[in-house]
Amino acid sequence: MALPRVPTSLQPFTVAEYFPTQGITPYHDPRQHAVSLAYIVPVTGDCRPRQDALDLVWFSPQEAASLAVQSEMPGGHGFLLRQALAHVGLSAS
Repeated sequence: MALPRVPTSLQPFTVAEYFPTQGITPYHDPRQHAVSLAYIVPVTGDCRPRQDALDLVWFSPQEAASLAVQSEMPGGHGFLLRQALAHVGLSAS
């Protein structure tokens, strides 16, 4: 069971603004304009979903720092991941 440790004073590490037109910000969503608050929430316990669960891929922070992983993320999600890693003191390799 995965147990999130949500701080009592949760603050986003960034605000991402998605636009349907590419190039305005690093974030792109062809469907709509959207604003998202991005948080880092530590999780303890077993973070691996069952095999019959949704098709999810879990990465450790060290695995997520891989540029190969980040290059596969569309719409600016790789950029958002780099910001999250930098916020916790990890850099992309």
